[in-house]
Amino acid sequence: MRVRPWGRAPYDEVWRAMRDFTAARGPGDADELWLVEHDPVYTLGQAARREHLHAPGAIPVVATDRGGQVTFHGPGQLVVYTLVDLRRAGYFVRELVYRIEESVIQSLDALGVVGLRVAGAPGVYVAAPAVVPAVVPTAVPSAPAPAPAADARFAGKAKIAALGIKVSRGCAYHGLALNVAMDLAPFARIDPCGYRGLAAIDLATLGVHVAPDRVAARLVERLQAHLAGRAAPAAAARADGPVQQEES
Repeated sequence: MRVRPWGRAPYDEVWRAMRDFTAARGPGDADELWLVEHDPVYTLGQAARREHLHAPGAIPVVATDRGGQVTFHGPGQLVVYTLVDLRRAGYFVRELVYRIEESVIQSLDALGVVGLRVAGAPGVYVAAPAVVPAVVPTAVPSAPAPAPAADARFAGKAKIAALGIKVSRGCAYHGLALNVAMDLAPFARIDPCGYRGLAAIDLATLGVHVAPDRVAARLVERLQAHLAGRAAPAAAARADGPVQQEES
């Protein structure tokens, strides 16, 4: 699995490159992991509803081809795009999501942080310290009726990593975003992942101050191990999923 570091790059540029790579790849082409840090941007999945986007201000909004709702990308966030031939790997979208989550959870564990799953809400969460308030979306007078409040699954939790997957011709692209040390304020302008009041958090807020390169190295190692086409972890679901998987 090849690793391609992009550095800091605009979202549109990398998204176009992912689509081109996936359209052109053949059955013998190696899978790739793309590491990137994006300029500030809100991205909307194909299932996204505009009422979840409250006050983007000067931050660009991009409607993408991944699944899921709305999220934010910006400096201080480690984005890893997982370009995987699922037919060759021998597993389906749900298991891909499980494997990515497990890679994040094990990477956090190496930093002394306990990562959590929430049933039906892909991504990785942590127990929220008292200093992290729930997101209170910025009010907009002309906004539609507010989205439903986040349910009890999110009580005492904050989201540290979001997922978004698209599958074309049996090959997956898009991937994950792990909050390392970033300005979390833009999350307050949206319903993160479509859940009103869901808090976002980063490693720095948890008191973990670590070089991004160290986080990236551990996460890449875990992704390379887990995304290989071999027997899945016992708890992984092997049922096929939709071609677009929930983001965030």
